[in-house]
Parts: sequence; C-alpha cells; structure tokens
Amino acid sequence: MKRRIKEQSIIFYSVVKWVFLSVAVGCIVGVSTAIFLKALNWSSGAAASHRYYFILLPFALFLSAIIIKFLAPNAEGHGTEKVIEAIHKSDGIIKAAVVPVKLVATIITIAFGGSAGKEGPCAQIGAGIASTFARLFRFDTHDRKKLVICGISAGFASVFGTPIAGAIFGVEVLFVGTILYDVLLPSFIAGVISYNVSSALGIRYFHHSLEAPLNFSAVFFYQILLAGIFFGLCSFFLIEILNLGKKVSERIKIWKPLKGFLGGSVLIIVALLFSTDYLGLGFNTIEASLNGQLLPWYAFILKSFTTSMTLNFGGSGGIVTPIFFVGSSAGNIFAQVLCLDIILFSALGFVGLLAGAANTPIAASIMAIELFGPQIAPYAALVCVISFLMTGHRSVYPSQILAFKKSKLIDIDLGEEIDRSKPKF
Repeated sequence: MKRRIKEQSIIFYSVVKWVFLSVAVGCIVGVSTAIFLKALNWSSGAAASHRYYFILLPFALFLSAIIIKFLAPNAEGHGTEKVIEAIHKSDGIIKAAVVPVKLVATIITIAFGGSAGKEGPCAQIGAGIASTFARLFRFDTHDRKKLVICGISAGFASVFGTPIAGAIFGVEVLFVGTILYDVLLPSFIAGVISYNVSSALGIRYFHHSLEAPLNFSAVFFYQILLAGIFFGLCSFFLIEILNLGKKVSERIKIWKPLKGFLGGSVLIIVALLFSTDYLGLGFNTIEASLNGQLLPWYAFILKSFTTSMTLNFGGSGGIVTPIFFVGSSAGNIFAQVLCLDIILFSALGFVGLLAGAANTPIAASIMAIELFGPQIAPYAALVCVISFLMTGHRSVYPSQILAFKKSKLIDIDLGEEIDRSKPKF
C-alpha cells in the first residue's frame, strides 16, 4: 500500500511540476509569437504597398545571410529543422541569440518577397526561449529536452491557431513512426496556453469550415485514395527540389551572403515572368484555392522552386507555410483535371502535403479538423496516411530519426537520421 501511495505522490508531483512549467512556456511563447506576427504583418504590408517591392529581394537575402552568419549561425535555414537537430545532437541546447536573430532575419526575408513560412521562426523562437529558461533554472538534460519540445508545440499552435495539432506536431515531428508520450501533457498545455495568449493579444487565425455535405460512395472513396497517392508524390517532388537547391548552392563556391544576392535575383525573374503570387507567404493564393478559384497547373511546381531558392540561398523562415501553398494548389489542379470539388481537394492537399513532407500524419489529420471542420476527418486521415507512406523515407526535416520502415521490403537503418539512412532493395 505504501508503494502505491508513494507512486501516486510522485506522479502527482510530476503532473503539478509540468503543468506549471508548460503554462510558463506557453505564456512566454504566446507573447513572443504575437510580437513576431504583428511585426511581420506590418512589415509585409508596408513593403507590399509598393508595386515593385520584390526588386529589393537580393539585398534582403544578402542582409539576412549576413545577420545570421555573424550573429547566430544556428538560425540558418528553416527553424524547425534546427530545433530537431538541437534536440537530437545538442541535448536541447539552443543559444539565446538565435531568438532575436531569427525574428529579424525572417521578417526581412518574407517582407521583401522571400518564399518562406512563419511557423519555423516561431518554433525556433519558442524552443530557444524554452531552452534558455531550462538553462537558467539548471534543469537536467531530460527536462530541458521536454521544455524545448513544448516550445515547438507552443510555437506551431500559436502561429496557425491549431492548439491540438500544434501539440501533436511537437511530439510527432522528432521521429518518423513514433510519438513521445511522456511529453504529451506539457505539449498540450503549452499549445493551448500559447494559442489563447496570442489570440488575446489580437492575433487572428485562418479557419475555413467546409459547409457542403460529403456524401460517401465507392467512387468518392477511390478518388480519396488516388488523391493521397498524388499528394505523396507531390511531397516527394517538394523534398527533392529542396535537396536539389541545397546541392546547387553548395556547389557554388562563393561567400554565403553573395549567394543570397544571387538567389534574390532569380526570384525577381520569376516574379516578372509569372507573378508575385509565388513570393512571400502566399496566403492570398491559398485562400483563393480554398474558395474554389482555379489556379494555374504549374502553381505547386513554381512555389516549390521559389521556396528552395529562398531557403538555400540566404533566406530565413519556415517550410510549413510553403507546404500549405504547394498542397492546396496541388489539390486544386487534381480537382480540375478530374472535375472534382476544388474546395474539398484543395483542403485535402493542404494537410496531405504536411503529412507527407513532414512525416506527421496524425498532426495533419487533426489540423484538418481544426481548420476545416469535423466532416472532413475520415477523408483527411486517409489522404494523410497514404501521403505519409508514399513520400518514402525522406523529409523536409532531414534530422528526423527513423523509427520504423514504411515497407518491410525496404532495408533501411533504423535509429538514424533521415539524411544518413539510405534505403536498400
């Protein structure tokens, strides 16, 4: 009996401890995210008021690269990847300088047209604050990692307005094929608190409930399966384009900030030849797709290219927002070709690409419910799982650890990072 009482006492203490800590992290991240998003919205609006604002892109990427190179090299690229790398390789230690540097570099990149997302900086800012908090109070390695994961969840939840999906994303994105259950409670609390704090500070979020009823039929079921396969192939394409951009950048032997100038010049050409729709966050195009407007067939291809150029040539930002653009536009094209419901398949592509490209099918399925309503749930889940499998053993986050094989016919080293694991047939 004494053992049982002691066990329950220890668990009670642990629960109280992590409720307190995760509430603290959620509040801090919610405030920092609100500040970042307000600064980003203001700067983007100010830049967009000038017709040819994107002409300054080479200077913006050059400046972004300069700031990161000399002030915080760990802030390079898209933030969530760096946080995953820090958890697996550095025991969750993230330098405090990363937070302001990431904020400034990302605002500069996106405001002038760099194709990047806003969730990576928020995840890295949240994780950086959590890591600093843990070191300040001398937490051990295990607790520090848990706090950093809470920072990821809180950042994701508060930037997209999806507290449940944000919490799951933080514990699902670290490993391919497993979830860290011991971090579920603090991640949920941090995500919910962060979302509500940023909402209270005036941040408004995108939600698009599907009003038309979804009638199940055999034909519709096979359309959903086909869509999942297509989105998995689109995820594969996006990842390969990002990897190709990285290889090209590495082969160009010039000073890194000058690569920013080169990448920005290429993005100017894209904007002049096609449209500025493929620059920046691209939320106007995402909303247009989810409202049923027809997009060009090459939309998802061009966005993949501009994102690769931005993140591999000096720009700073996240990858998830571009994933949403690629996914919704791919769903739009899929629906056009097969004469299907454009709104529905744009929404399915929105979450299907996240599941495949980031290896987070559970978080993506929950996000579909939070953003588009409960009636999409079973179809989104099917699309997300199929897309996740079809993408194979690759990811936009190469530091993810492989915890299972997506097919028993493929021989691959488990327990290794994705970029170090080579499938054998």
